[in-house]
Amino acid sequence: MTELKAFESPEGNQGTIPPNLLLGTCSWNYPSWKGLVYTCTQKTAADYLGEYARHFDTAEIDSWFYKIPSPQEAAQYDQNTPDHFVFTTKVWQNLSLTHRRSAPGGPPGAENPEFLSVDGFKRFHEATLPLADKIAVYMFEFEYLNKAKMESVDRFIDRFGEFKAKIDPAIPLGIEIRNKNYLTPGYFRFLQEAGIIHVFSQKQYMPHFYTVFQTYRQYLGPTTVLRLLGGDRKAIEQQTGNTWNQIVDEKPDTRDIINFSVNTTFAPGRVIVNVNNHYEGSAPLTIQRIRRQFGLLGNPL
Repeated sequence: MTELKAFESPEGNQGTIPPNLLLGTCSWNYPSWKGLVYTCTQKTAADYLGEYARHFDTAEIDSWFYKIPSPQEAAQYDQNTPDHFVFTTKVWQNLSLTHRRSAPGGPPGAENPEFLSVDGFKRFHEATLPLADKIAVYMFEFEYLNKAKMESVDRFIDRFGEFKAKIDPAIPLGIEIRNKNYLTPGYFRFLQEAGIIHVFSQKQYMPHFYTVFQTYRQYLGPTTVLRLLGGDRKAIEQQTGNTWNQIVDEKPDTRDIINFSVNTTFAPGRVIVNVNNHYEGSAPLTIQRIRRQFGLLGNPL
């Protein structure tokens, strides 16, 4: 296991990291990062952001997946981060669930009338307007879609295409799909033509992000998002005891992350890498590993 007493700030530790590669975490409200990232425990997620932003370039907002935020909360996030800071946010889960939640392993619940609701998304977006200038991607995270929920990738493309056509084209939308069979040339052409960002995820049961990148890189636009999510959540939670200050499952693909980042940042644009604690056991320490490897490898191409 890897344990460090203090997290290294990016200053003086960037190596050859491209300036348009942004590194941050999936959520940030973790008291167990005290002594690693934070000097003290705070009352709210917004209160952590000032200190968080001294170490990282970006953050993923996970909590808004479960609720439409208040404009006051969005304004706090804006006030507590510098002008150059970048957020990604999941959109409200009611917009990406085809059916209501059901028991694990059971049949789908009733159809969700808010699935890809234009009015629902407008309400969500309006609530985030105080932070909108810092939001690089509004991410639609879809669960695995079996045929009872979505009969085919073509039907998915039709449904999302109909939704996208009614949304302000200036709003940056991204899709994270959990169906590996959807990752086809036709799907990526749809994203490219509609101006939708493909959100890469390194997650159990999905192909390795670098394999997907090498196959479909020609379809990528100026913004690329990589979410490092990890494998069995329950297993790593048992290993860590939900204390996220050590690496307990070191992954061997740091070189792939670096090559992905460098290859995709040559063109104008940016690559946003968000790391989950469940990836290795401590998102800040994973980012520290990536920064160190950049410094050791120099230009990896």
